[in-house]
Amino acid sequence: MTDTDTPVLDALDLRILDQLQRDASLSNLALAARVHASPPTCLRRVRRLIEAGIIERQVAIVRPGALGHGLTVIAEIALDQQGDEAQRAFESRAVASDAVLQCYQVSAGPDFVLIIQVADMPAYHALSGQLFGAGSNVRNVRAFFSIHRAKFETRIAR
Repeated sequence: MTDTDTPVLDALDLRILDQLQRDASLSNLALAARVHASPPTCLRRVRRLIEAGIIERQVAIVRPGALGHGLTVIAEIALDQQGDEAQRAFESRAVASDAVLQCYQVSAGPDFVLIIQVADMPAYHALSGQLFGAGSNVRNVRAFFSIHRAKFETRIAR
C-alpha cells in the first residue's frame, strides 16, 4: 500500500493509533474506554487500521541490555558501485542479519544507514566482517558507537 492508498483518518482513528502506540497490550475494552468509543466500534476500527496496513505489527520493545546486546552502532555505508542491483544486494544482506534493527537507503551522503544492536565490540567486529568484508561492494563504513541513549521512541505523533 502506498501513501496515496492510505485511507483518511478521522479523530477516533488518531486517538486509537495514539493509544496503541503507547501500549499495544491494551484490551479492546480498555482501549475503547481510553478513546471514548464503544468496544465494537473500537474493534472494527483497529481491524480496519490493520487491514489498511497503517498498523504494520504489534510488538514488545525489549531493553537491549536485558538480552545481552549492550552495544548500539549507527553505521554509514558507502558502496563501491551504486547501481540498483548492487544496492538491492547490499540491502538484502543487511536486512537478513538479526543484528541490523533498521536499514535505510539514504541520499546526499552515504548510501545506507544501519542501526545495529550487538553484544559488544568483538560481536560488532565479527558482524562487520560478514556485512562489510571482501566481496560486499562496501567502499567505506563510518561507525558510531552509542555511549548514552537519551531518547528512544517508536510513537509517530500527528
